[in-house]
Amino acid sequence: MADEGRNDPEPVPEGDAEEDQVTESIGRHASRKIKARAVGKRSAWFGLGMFGMVGWSVAIPMLICLAIGIWLDGRYPGRPSWTLMMLFLGIMLGSLNAWFWLQREMKDIGRDTDEPE
Repeated sequence: MADEGRNDPEPVPEGDAEEDQVTESIGRHASRKIKARAVGKRSAWFGLGMFGMVGWSVAIPMLICLAIGIWLDGRYPGRPSWTLMMLFLGIMLGSLNAWFWLQREMKDIGRDTDEPE
């Protein structure tokens, strides 16, 4: 005779979705770790080089626009300060340049670590 009032828990299926996600996550993490070890450690010089590239990608457009602004102030003196406007434009262009450059580098790093073997 079966106990009808008894609530037995349902059996857990073998291929539980949550368990599969955890397994995949651990696999991806281990794969990234193996690839990072294969690439080797990057030195402090690499970090300084990256810092320098970002700095130059902002500084060069800023200096070019600053020179144009000084030239415009010499040719067309007046109420608006061309030097300040062009300096601001140079900083904005340089920052946009650095942002695009960093996004490209992050995409390259992501592609290197996530590509299947």
